Amino acid sequence: MTDPSAEPSAPAPRWSIIGPGLVAAATGVGAGDLVATLAAGGRYGYALLWAAVLGAVIKVALAEGVGRWSLASGRTMFDGWSSLGGTGRLNWATAYFAVYVVVWGFVYGAAAMSASALPLAALFPAVELKVFAIASGLIGLGLTWLGGYRIFETVMAALVGLMFVTVVGLAVVVAPDLPRLLTGLWPTLPEGSLFYTLGLIGGVGGTITMAAYGYWLRAKGWRGAGWIRVMRIDNWVAYGMTGLFVVAMLIVGAELLHAGGVALAQGDRGLLDLGEVLAARFGPGVATAFLVGFWAASFSSLIGVWNGVSLMFGDFWAHMAGRPADDGIGADGGPAFKAYALWLTFPPMALLFMDRPVALIIAYGALGSLFMPFLAGTLIWLLNSTRVAPEWRNGWVSNTLLAAAALLFCVLAGRELIGLI
Repeated sequence: MTDPSAEPSAPAPRWSIIGPGLVAAATGVGAGDLVATLAAGGRYGYALLWAAVLGAVIKVALAEGVGRWSLASGRTMFDGWSSLGGTGRLNWATAYFAVYVVVWGFVYGAAAMSASALPLAALFPAVELKVFAIASGLIGLGLTWLGGYRIFETVMAALVGLMFVTVVGLAVVVAPDLPRLLTGLWPTLPEGSLFYTLGLIGGVGGTITMAAYGYWLRAKGWRGAGWIRVMRIDNWVAYGMTGLFVVAMLIVGAELLHAGGVALAQGDRGLLDLGEVLAARFGPGVATAFLVGFWAASFSSLIGVWNGVSLMFGDFWAHMAGRPADDGIGADGGPAFKAYALWLTFPPMALLFMDRPVALIIAYGALGSLFMPFLAGTLIWLLNSTRVAPEWRNGWVSNTLLAAAALLFCVLAGRELIGLI
């Protein structure tokens, strides 16, 4: 394996090379995250703004850990998991991933297609939701199979642009109360807000695709420890934008819902309710623009998973076959990459005919919560070991944030599972 220290140093950072972090952050911020933040603002006003900011910082630590592992060790995330004890090609960590990625992918495929279809069905009510859902899955499959990383990153950047203009623009339209907004940066816990707070810290921008960040760094051509400085800038910029999305939705919730005493439906359909509130207050143009942003958030998550998790599965398959990792995650993705994209697309379509898209999204959230403690815990293990050079191992700040993330996600996973039972 190539010694990462022998890789050429990266060029000086330029804004034009920001990319993989934006892809990871946009994939993690779906419509469900936006409605959760909106609901928090609607229920508690600006009181939980500090939790949203803290959540963005924790996601920076997780993504930075994934990126630092990839660049400093020269190994993929799955390669790291395969080194955590056991004999042969399958150990406890890789077996966990193998079971998880198959079950989660089946549920997520239906949830993502449904979430992408909801705003389109609201914009074009004459077309059935299932039609938009199936079309979304097929388009995601086409982009995954036929487009390389450059095309994928370009499409993601365009969707992030739509999200930024519509979500942040909406926050400007509702005219936030800036003095009250600033008071929300002081940590407080309103009565009954504990799990809302934990969910806000852990929920936005955190999915299995955080582990795909290292694969997107490789696809971008960033390899070796010389790129760590660039990766950190990319990461901070990306999750800074995520923080802006969260703050914007909190503003909308506080100004439109909390101030007016408006309650929304649970799940992504709450965003459709918000569209009706916006149409009544600001006119159909603003409501339409918001639904476009809702679609961009949902569809960016879909194509991010179709690409990123398929790359991880390709790496898993290469390991199981005893081949070098890059055999499974080359420029064209490889057969296992394409096979997993098919798994995300066609089998889950059967679930679309259950006519319960919101329930599917809730089930996906419960399954998704099980991965984040695993990721945080294994990053602590890997980045404090001799697998990376001493200068790139965790310091006390990284260890503290990753440990906090592991604890937080364990609590959230337990709550999600208890809720399902």
